[in-house]
Amino acid sequence: MRAAYFKNLLAALALTGATLTAQEKLPDERAPLAAQPPATPTSLPGAETHFYRTGASAPMRLFVFKPAGWTAQDKRPALIHFFGGGFTHGVPTQAVGWAKNAAQLGLIGIAADYRVKERFPTDATACVADARAAVRWLQEHAAELGLDPAKLVVSGSSAGGHLALWTAITATPLSGDPAEAPLQKPAALILMSPACDSSVATGQRAERFGPNPDAYSPQQHLDAKMPPTLLFHGDADTIVPFKYAVALDEKLRATDNDCEFVPMPGGGHGFTLPEWKDQAPKRIKAFLQRQKLIP
Repeated sequence: MRAAYFKNLLAALALTGATLTAQEKLPDERAPLAAQPPATPTSLPGAETHFYRTGASAPMRLFVFKPAGWTAQDKRPALIHFFGGGFTHGVPTQAVGWAKNAAQLGLIGIAADYRVKERFPTDATACVADARAAVRWLQEHAAELGLDPAKLVVSGSSAGGHLALWTAITATPLSGDPAEAPLQKPAALILMSPACDSSVATGQRAERFGPNPDAYSPQQHLDAKMPPTLLFHGDADTIVPFKYAVALDEKLRATDNDCEFVPMPGGGHGFTLPEWKDQAPKRIKAFLQRQKLIP
């Protein structure tokens, strides 16, 4: 049975093509907030809905896509994806491609929602708190979801990459709740054009983090030991400049962390070039195999 599972999984790898990198349309984070914000999805086709935050004001959901053959006794690897949008825009439907493709590979795929300003009256500090709480919830509910909390991959695009980094940092941010801190580090990070520096001195978007923005910039708060990281960034990105990825890679390598940095020549913000529909999945597949998260 195990041999059959691996055979089916490898077939999925060959057939999906997009692997975990289904194109995600990143909203224009520089656009003004809409007079009528987009509706917050309460369910998504093919997904189970779970609440990692409850309450009438802002219940927060995870949309879980289970792979074929899933049973509650499984201890599957899983992938949770955080969409991008500058902490102001975006909806979890942007993460569905990542979650569905993860499920096709035999992982449990999760599309996360979090509080962005366009839909909730808050600033970006709530985004960080939500990401950490979402990962904590998955780890606490691993048994019922049939996932292995030691094999949880966290991915994120643009602002979502900022949030993914914070799920791997031990220290709780300034106004955060230690009770919502992840119980353990992710097994790996996959970052696409991450907004990794939001400090006043060297970063961008600092004004979105309230009165103490430097406390929320992951670049300045990385642990000495971080999860293995796969980092994609286009060198022609005008939204999150390429230099931020260069600095993140240098800092991770300086502390002997495993960072596979993949510059995309001529690439903009995200996987904007057609050739990366083929190249990025191959890189991700090899990375996950190297981390022993897929056969």
